[in-house]
Amino acid sequence: MCEGIVEKVKFPNKGIVKVEDSEVTVKNTIPGQKVSFVINKKRKGKAEGRLLEILEKSELENEEANCPHYGVCGGCNYQTLPYEEQLKLKAGQVLELMKAVVPNAEDIFEGIRKSPQQFGYRNKMEYTFGDEVKDGPLALGMHKRGSFHDIVNVCDCQIVDGDYRKILACTLECARKSGLPYYHRMRHDGYFRHLLVRKAVKTEEILIDIVTASEEGFDSKPKEFLDKWAAALQALELTGKIVGILHTKNDSLADIVKDEGTEVLFGQDYFYEELLGLKFKITPFSFFQTNSLGAEVLYEKAREYIGDTNEKVVFDLYSGTGTIAQILAPVAKKVVGVEIVEEAVEAAKVNAKLNGLDNCAFWAGDVLKVIDELGEVPDLIMLDPPRDGVNPKALMKILNFGVDRLVYIACKPTSLARDLEMIQGRGYKVEKIACVDLFPNTVHVEVVCCLHRVNS
Repeated sequence: MCEGIVEKVKFPNKGIVKVEDSEVTVKNTIPGQKVSFVINKKRKGKAEGRLLEILEKSELENEEANCPHYGVCGGCNYQTLPYEEQLKLKAGQVLELMKAVVPNAEDIFEGIRKSPQQFGYRNKMEYTFGDEVKDGPLALGMHKRGSFHDIVNVCDCQIVDGDYRKILACTLECARKSGLPYYHRMRHDGYFRHLLVRKAVKTEEILIDIVTASEEGFDSKPKEFLDKWAAALQALELTGKIVGILHTKNDSLADIVKDEGTEVLFGQDYFYEELLGLKFKITPFSFFQTNSLGAEVLYEKAREYIGDTNEKVVFDLYSGTGTIAQILAPVAKKVVGVEIVEEAVEAAKVNAKLNGLDNCAFWAGDVLKVIDELGEVPDLIMLDPPRDGVNPKALMKILNFGVDRLVYIACKPTSLARDLEMIQGRGYKVEKIACVDLFPNTVHVEVVCCLHRVNS
């Protein structure tokens, strides 16, 4: 066992502790904490340690977290830090990453913009069924920190509002009364898998979807449960309005929320949210930023960075439900969106009609394959890829267009840092970098980067 002081925390969540002449990475720590840990990996001069105990708090920390699940639940690592300290930490982590790949990063870094809400900000949560301890009572919540199997009931979670907490508690009670088992991820048997809850901040519309395995072998119990559960949800006193209650079947072996057929138990299979004066129809599995008010801050920054779009063709790659495309469309000649999730593309087309936009086109497919079929040459490109960044082959095709300006939105700064090396190597210079905190109390942060082409 070792002890030491956390000297700094690198993105994402990598605390650095000095042990003699070497550095050990210890996750789930905060700068200034004194911690005990065991070293469980050593490779090429690098060591990783598993946190055992926080022996002394950091001077930066508050005495208590706002959430009773803090430290047990796998989320919200920074909840004991005052919000201004969270912002400083995240901005510092991103700047350190950017300095390694962008020559003048300190001069062009614009700092971090905060989320309008620090608590109750999420518009989507995916909960997992399981048990808190082996063979314990049915649980519904988040994965326990450091555990693949154990689930923590999070009925007092603070990053969602009270409606989520009531829906979660109601669902868990109905599930326990049904006597049906949760789906065991190793044995691949059981019934309950996930609960998906989405609530719009502006319209306060709520969509609820329970994800289960097929009902074969459980007689009439699943139907009885679904009927009672839907009725119980509708009887809840909520600040928002439930517009849809859904049941999705998923028999895949992977522990993910996957749609293999969805039925509507009540209402409809979509809800509406509003961003920057535009209306968006959102379906259960389509991508939409999980912090609506924070997304407005992010997209305003992206719109500022893309600059003048008048009479220009803009490509919005990895476009989701077409949010950015439609924010740019009123001041562009044409916007072309590409997204791999077909459901999101259909929603994007509907959203464009909702907002009276006739200069948007949306394509379903992998950017790597679809980009050759678009039949358009862009003037500007907006990139908002998934966490792993842009496929190198796709990035090469994107850069071959040779557009004057490129804006990259990254939800994982390390992926952006990697991709920037190739982008800069192809004649682009980073003009500005900014962070936007869409995920208060957690280790995550969004980064917006603007580049312009400097040579042929």
